[in-house]
Amino acid sequence: MDPIRNGIYWLGFGWGWFVGGLAFASDETTQEQLDFFENHIRPVLIEHCFECHSGDAKTPKGGLRLDSRAGVLEGGENGPALVPGRAQESMLIQAVRYESLKMPPQGKLPEAIISDLVKWVEMGAPDPRSKGPTHVTLSLADASQDHWAFQAITDSPRPSVGDNSWPLVASDYFILSRLEQKGLGPAEDTDRYTWLRRVSLDLTGLPPTVEDIHRFVADKSPRAHEKVVDRLLASPAFGERWARHWLDLVGYADQIGTSNNVFARYAWRYRDYVIDSLNRDVPFDRFVREQIAGDLLTYDSPEQQAASIIATGFLVLGDLEIVEADKEKMRVDIIDQQVVKTSRAFLGMTIGCARCHDHKFDPISQRDYYAMAGFFYNTQSVYKTDHGVWSDIVERELPQTESQLAQQAKQVRQHATKLSAWKDERDTATTRKDELETLLKEEGKKEEIQEQLTKERDTLIERIDQLDRQILHAEYFAPGLRKTYGVRDVSDPKDMRITIRGNPRVLGEEVPRGFISVVASSAGGGPTVPPKVSGRREFADWISSADNPLTARVTVNRIWQKLFGTGVVPSVDYFGVRGEVPTHPKLLDHLATKFIRDGWSRKSLVRSLVLSRSYRMSSAHNHQSYACDPTNSFFWRMNRCRLDAEALRDSMLAVSGQLLVSLGGPALPLEFVENVRNIDPKNVNPPSFTIKRWRPEQEAQRTIYLPIIRSALQPGPAELRNVFDFPQPAEFVGQRATTEVPTQALFLMNSPAVKQHAVKLAEQVKCVATENDARLEFLWLCTLNRPITSVEKDSAQAFVSGDETGWHELCHAILVTNEFLMTL
Repeated sequence: MDPIRNGIYWLGFGWGWFVGGLAFASDETTQEQLDFFENHIRPVLIEHCFECHSGDAKTPKGGLRLDSRAGVLEGGENGPALVPGRAQESMLIQAVRYESLKMPPQGKLPEAIISDLVKWVEMGAPDPRSKGPTHVTLSLADASQDHWAFQAITDSPRPSVGDNSWPLVASDYFILSRLEQKGLGPAEDTDRYTWLRRVSLDLTGLPPTVEDIHRFVADKSPRAHEKVVDRLLASPAFGERWARHWLDLVGYADQIGTSNNVFARYAWRYRDYVIDSLNRDVPFDRFVREQIAGDLLTYDSPEQQAASIIATGFLVLGDLEIVEADKEKMRVDIIDQQVVKTSRAFLGMTIGCARCHDHKFDPISQRDYYAMAGFFYNTQSVYKTDHGVWSDIVERELPQTESQLAQQAKQVRQHATKLSAWKDERDTATTRKDELETLLKEEGKKEEIQEQLTKERDTLIERIDQLDRQILHAEYFAPGLRKTYGVRDVSDPKDMRITIRGNPRVLGEEVPRGFISVVASSAGGGPTVPPKVSGRREFADWISSADNPLTARVTVNRIWQKLFGTGVVPSVDYFGVRGEVPTHPKLLDHLATKFIRDGWSRKSLVRSLVLSRSYRMSSAHNHQSYACDPTNSFFWRMNRCRLDAEALRDSMLAVSGQLLVSLGGPALPLEFVENVRNIDPKNVNPPSFTIKRWRPEQEAQRTIYLPIIRSALQPGPAELRNVFDFPQPAEFVGQRATTEVPTQALFLMNSPAVKQHAVKLAEQVKCVATENDARLEFLWLCTLNRPITSVEKDSAQAFVSGDETGWHELCHAILVTNEFLMTL
């Protein structure tokens, strides 16, 4: 741009800013606009921006502060943060859209939040903050102690409804009652094919087989739906599907931290523990206790003790930064992550906001934070290694049964035999190589003999180098005691002191270990914490107590969201004052009460919900209902949901006949020498990995059993996760974002893996029958799980009647249709 045009451009920009600034500062801001700021904008700025762009940050990044109106107006090093009334020209909007800068850097905000920010800027960016950082003091936040989420759970009687023939289970009455109050009616029941596909994908992450479809459609008994649900709940695939939902909340990966690709050798044990717990329907209150304090619980068998110790991996399998010279800083940062993860996963609260000051808008004080952090302050999670500034996660030995001990002894013997043979071969090869070195120094031998001896020596050198690497690898990964990542109590428990602005070198008062005051007061105060223990067990008891008003509500809301597409409380990870209120508060408490009464059984709750009339509804559009409730807040129809990355890949493997059954085990193929580095004890850096070779079976395993990497894009067979909204494994995510971007369509069209699935599917279809009619009928049932229509059959017949590759193209086309990519 030439200087004159450039000047005109900035003159125009400045004039727009000036005019916008008048609107921004205007006294004509309506109460409705201020309410919009308070309800939709201030919470976003606090949660996602203030850590780097407020007075609480040591040095606001880019000189930009967003905790006051003046800070937004003045902007930072890159200019004003926004142009009131002009969202397209506002740097803030460009940044959250990832058009220029990418803010927040840890992950793009949900589209709904971005839309709110755009709306705010377009209305002139009303902002009542006339001074510096606004801070809702605890005295003001005391009023929020009446917030619905902190009140005791009360089970309301089943509401009366006008159409008593519609409900099938108790939850249906609550849904229908609200619909009738709003003058709405529920959608018609969906057809059997759609319901079977929906429930199969929701419960197992896999579509129904053709045999499943024929069996269900032919079953006219009153219990036909129940038999399907009971079969799915009893399938190992249920745990494999629902474990992934939980792992999203854990920040799980097969890598420790993000630096130097350090492999998490035992992480898979926690993943398999979660799968097994779900399949065995371990009561959720026990599930909570095991993950927070499993090493401190009583047990009935060595297997249960081992599972309880493995469960504490919950506390240490997040994105722990272990390359840190300042060990005190590392310690308090790890404690902070444990506080944040525990409060979000079990309580649906953002406790981490109170690390440096009282919570901005929830009745949670800084003392509450350190009372809760004290449990983890007295818990050892990492230890200093011999590798420079590096630390590592605590490893715990696992108890073993007699059969496990016998199997281990057998493995040790086999390993010793193999290792001895390699060492003998290396010794023999080294001796012969030395002989050849001597022979090659005797002058006068014929040239052809010299060449022969040289060739033999070089071959031996190469083999010795290979044996050196094999032996080093075998010694490092030698079978021995079964281990897992976990935690243990410190030897001398004490209360934690407040760290001023999070700095462990600047300490404030000591805070006795305890619970969140506003929740504890409504739950009878909580258990007493003895002085000579960490208090983790008591903390776990408090979280999992039926008197805690948050845990059961948060959990049933997460389960409802996975089945219905949105939660009864839409902000599934945040039940605080600025979170969204429940659309059906009495339904939420009814489900929480039922959950506790049924022994905290997740399978029982899931069974009830998928057998409800609400779950059977069609997702068909209704103009009148949409006009009244465009977001389907009152569940007048079923939400259409796109399959997540795991279900999409697993479904392609299943319908193409490639999916392999897996019994779990290590995800990283560390058994291959070329995949492991730095295992020599003399190395400065810790052992690490680089995946150059995959196990052949990993191409067809369920996605949950494949490695999850933090430091790079997801590699190898599961690269589809990079495109379809797989959450960054450093985050704790209860509900994934669902984006629709061109790269997804391009991936599905061009991915060699997707094309290979289409080829395998075509081969399977052609083996089913010789006639194209029968083949097409099978193809539609296998992939879309419904009969093919006559129009579709005519078009498909014409498409495959020519070139042999027509079947490949048809199968590929079906695998990338919306109908295959979604549950309807």
